[in-house]
Amino acid sequence: MTNPRFVPPGTGWPEDPAAPATPVAHDPQEVVDLARAAPDLADLCARQSVCRACDRLVEWRERVAVERRRAFAGEDYWGRPVAGWGDPQPKIMIVGLAPAAHGGNRTGRIFTGDRSGDWLFASLHRVGLAAQPTSVRAGDGQRLIGARMAAAVRCAPPANKPTPAERTTCLPWLAREIADVSPYVRCVVTLGGFAWQAAWPALKQAGYELPRPRPPFGHAAELEITSPAGEKVTMLGCYHPSQQNTFTGRVTERMLDDLFTTAKARADM
Repeated sequence: MTNPRFVPPGTGWPEDPAAPATPVAHDPQEVVDLARAAPDLADLCARQSVCRACDRLVEWRERVAVERRRAFAGEDYWGRPVAGWGDPQPKIMIVGLAPAAHGGNRTGRIFTGDRSGDWLFASLHRVGLAAQPTSVRAGDGQRLIGARMAAAVRCAPPANKPTPAERTTCLPWLAREIADVSPYVRCVVTLGGFAWQAAWPALKQAGYELPRPRPPFGHAAELEITSPAGEKVTMLGCYHPSQQNTFTGRVTERMLDDLFTTAKARADM
């Protein structure tokens, strides 16, 4: 029996934001239109989670869900875009590049089910931004405290590398999400240099005032940006807690904890 390519919306997957009638984007213009027309954050995330606008990404994420990794052969795979997740009124917005093929693409939650997520959630829990030290899969009881997560690209890309066109197509989802939470956010944390770059046009589309030129990325790089309402917001760079970075010591637990402690301080938490 062939494994399913994805979880149909509204069929009982824990924390599934979509329903069978959630509108689906099939091309870049429909992403623009559906992101703009979403009535609220919850509906926006539902629309994100059923998007089919990028043929290469759809084919890849669903192929991974069918073929699976041997370690997860007995598990169902989400196989759909991974929506933004966390506090709907966050003081801290965490932005990554894209979900992992056997992480978020399997579990249905961003940064969940892989080694990078293990490091990230453990740190968030130690500093008081997550209710549990682990995030295993959607519906496990994990929740974020005053924080929210989103990716610049919502589908797992081959070799973890979305194309520039795919980043551009997905941009309206992130820009609208950032705009919706902007009244509350006082600190934006980007995980990795690619996320630092990808967040820039999303923040601009969302109405933020940004310095020119864009400052270079680095761990604990810090700059001030201005929200659409004129509030001062801190943007922080954070090395990505990838296995390559954690195995080599480029990222340590102390570095992550210090970074998120700083984020809390800048957000007045």
